[in-house]
Amino acid sequence: MTPLITIFVRHSPGCKYAGDEFCKRCNCRKHLRWSLDGKQHRRQAGTRSWAEAEEVKGRLAAQLSGKTPAPESARGQTIAQAVEVFTQDKKNQDVTPKVLAKYTRELARLKSYCEVRGVFVVSGLTKELLTGYASRWPDAYPASSTRSRVRDRLSTFLRYCYQAEWLPRIPRLSPVKVEQSPTMPLTAKEYAHLLDTTYATFADEPGRGARMRALIQLMRYSGLAIRDALTLKREEITHDGEGYSIVTSRQKTGTHVSVPIPADVAQEILAVANDNAVYVFWSGIGDEESVTKNWAKHLARLFDDAKIKSGHMRSHRLRDTFAVDLLQKGIPLEEVSKLLGHESIKTTERSYASWVKGRQDRLNKLVRGTWD
Repeated sequence: MTPLITIFVRHSPGCKYAGDEFCKRCNCRKHLRWSLDGKQHRRQAGTRSWAEAEEVKGRLAAQLSGKTPAPESARGQTIAQAVEVFTQDKKNQDVTPKVLAKYTRELARLKSYCEVRGVFVVSGLTKELLTGYASRWPDAYPASSTRSRVRDRLSTFLRYCYQAEWLPRIPRLSPVKVEQSPTMPLTAKEYAHLLDTTYATFADEPGRGARMRALIQLMRYSGLAIRDALTLKREEITHDGEGYSIVTSRQKTGTHVSVPIPADVAQEILAVANDNAVYVFWSGIGDEESVTKNWAKHLARLFDDAKIKSGHMRSHRLRDTFAVDLLQKGIPLEEVSKLLGHESIKTTERSYASWVKGRQDRLNKLVRGTWD
């Protein structure tokens, strides 16, 4: 049964027809409303023309009634409803609030894009439509790595819709070529010079030099990203009788991380003066993103003073130093991946496969063994 769809007007400020929501003469934005499964729905028609709104209404009615090609179970399933159910499924999986927020933001953009083009139901998510949607990503997500993750999340949503039988097939999304930044670990000389420079750089800020030095050592020996390092809690520096470890979860992936660190490094970190009894570096005031950006600026200043050339991801060079040092000393890539908190070893391979000295040594030995 096709729901009754009504066109109405939301008048702009100052419109002389403001009292008439069914006025066909003004140039204000047209909207649609209808009831389905006991719920009220409202959507933009994407036009100021009443005649064009009638066309959008007709397409929507056809979609909701199932007159457009779609499996029986998909009839009437709107994109808005699908997003709501999918989001609840993610909540049931206990994904982190940060990841859930990304899904919510990106699917809201997809829904808005579709509605402007008169597509309101899941069965209207065609490859052609999604290709047009993806063409807007470079403006919204400048980094190719971010666009790749957005594509992966959209694919997850489409796969869910297919499994729920709202889509007859999963539209294939074009891959996103990720422009991989080169891995740039610090040399032993660069790292030592960076530590030596901290007090001179922050001589006019009491305590800043000691805190920065401790932060640098934490990232170098734990492999934590700067945000995870700055929000580290004192209780997450543990001692089990054999030594100290950092035991926490990466905010980006929610992955558990447990990394042993040298005793002298742990003691220097714990000695950092901070008014907050919970966190090592963070005062607990303000939001984490602002704090991270502020410290990243200080770190950039330190790199410049130490005359260590680097790209915009200066803090990541400490994480690279941690990973590459382990790989060159023979720690397997699979284990380094766990220590970095990567969800997949493929992520680790993309950045660090070329640094696995132990792997090449084993290959050389195997090849030489065939000569006998």
